[in-house]
Amino acid sequence: MTLASDAAPVRPGEELNWDALSRFLHEHLPATLDGETLDADAPFTVAQFPGGHSNLTYLVGFGGREFVMRRPPFGPVAPTAHDMPREYRMLAAVNPVFPLAPRPYLLCEDTEIIGAPFYIMERRQGLVVRRDVPPEIGDDLDLRRRVSQSLIDTLADLHLVDIERCGLISLGKPAGFVERQVTGWAKRWERARTTDLPEIEAVIKWLVDHMPPNAPRPTLVHNDYKLDNVMLDPQNPTRIIAVLDWEMCTLGDPLVDLGLLLCYWPQPEDPEPRREAISGVTTLPGWMTRAELTERYAARTGMDLTRIGYYEVFALFKLAVVLQQIYYRYHVGQTRDERFSDFDKRVEGLAHAVRDLIV
Repeated sequence: MTLASDAAPVRPGEELNWDALSRFLHEHLPATLDGETLDADAPFTVAQFPGGHSNLTYLVGFGGREFVMRRPPFGPVAPTAHDMPREYRMLAAVNPVFPLAPRPYLLCEDTEIIGAPFYIMERRQGLVVRRDVPPEIGDDLDLRRRVSQSLIDTLADLHLVDIERCGLISLGKPAGFVERQVTGWAKRWERARTTDLPEIEAVIKWLVDHMPPNAPRPTLVHNDYKLDNVMLDPQNPTRIIAVLDWEMCTLGDPLVDLGLLLCYWPQPEDPEPRREAISGVTTLPGWMTRAELTERYAARTGMDLTRIGYYEVFALFKLAVVLQQIYYRYHVGQTRDERFSDFDKRVEGLAHAVRDLIV
C-alpha cells in the first residue's frame, strides 16, 4: 500500500510501537467492517497526517483498508485535554445523527500498547483547505464563495440537531458553559505562560466582566469548527464530506462555534498578527466576509447574534492560549518540532490584536 497524497512519513520522535499496534488490531478489529472483509494477509503500513499541532493523527493501512488513528501528543498535557476515550464516545454518539462526523471503530485505553490511549476510526478522503487554495478550487471566485456558504450552512445544521429528541442531552452540561470555558482557558494560560503579557490579562478581565447569559437553546458544540477541519469532495468542493477533530465536542452555547469560525477567518484589513497567526487563505478574493457568514448563519438558525463580538474575542483568546500551550511544550523540551519555535512571537502579536478589539 502506498502513502496517500495527504499523508507523509512519520515525523522523527513521533514513532510508536508499530508491532504492538499491528498485533492489537489483529486481535480486536472485527474481521468484517461495513460489510467488507479485512484481508488478514495485507501488509501493515503507517504514515502521518502533517496538519495539526495538538493530537497526533496517523494513517494506518491494515487488512487492505486505510484507517485513521488518533492519540495524544507526547509529554504532559493539560487536565481534561486530549481525552481519547471521550472523543471516541462522542463520535460514537454523534455519527448516527450527524453523519459528517467520522465513524469510530475501536478504542484502546491500555497505555501499554503505544504509550497512551488511542482510537481507530474510518478514513475519509477529500480536500482539506489549509494555507493554500487547492487546485480543485483554484482561482474560481464563485466556487470559493459557495464553499464558504457550505461551511457556514454545515455549522448551522450541526446546531439545529435536536439534542433532546436524538438522546444526546447527557453528553454535556450546558448551564454555565461559557463561564466554565472562560475560567478553564484562563487557567490553561497560567499553566502554559512563559512570560508576562498584560494584554492577555486585560482580555481575561474583559471576558469575565462581559459574560453573556446562558444560551436559550443549547446545542451540540464542535468547539473547533474551522475551514481546515472540514473535508471537501474533490469532484464538487462545495459538498462537505466530513467534519474532523471532535476532541472538544460538547453541549453548550452554539455561538462559541460561530465565534471560533470568525476567529479563524482572517480578512485583508485585519492586523498582520491576526492574519499570520493562522492560515491567511480567506484573505484572498472570493471568500465570504465574516459579516456575510454571520448574516447567513442568522438567517438559517434564527439566532440572535447581537453579542457575537464577545464570542469572537473569546475565540481569539483561546487561539492565543493554544499557541502558547504548544510553545510551552517546545520551550521545556517536550517536543523538538521546530515548527513551534517561534510560537511565542505569534502569541504576542495575537495578544496585541485581540486587546485592540476590546478598547
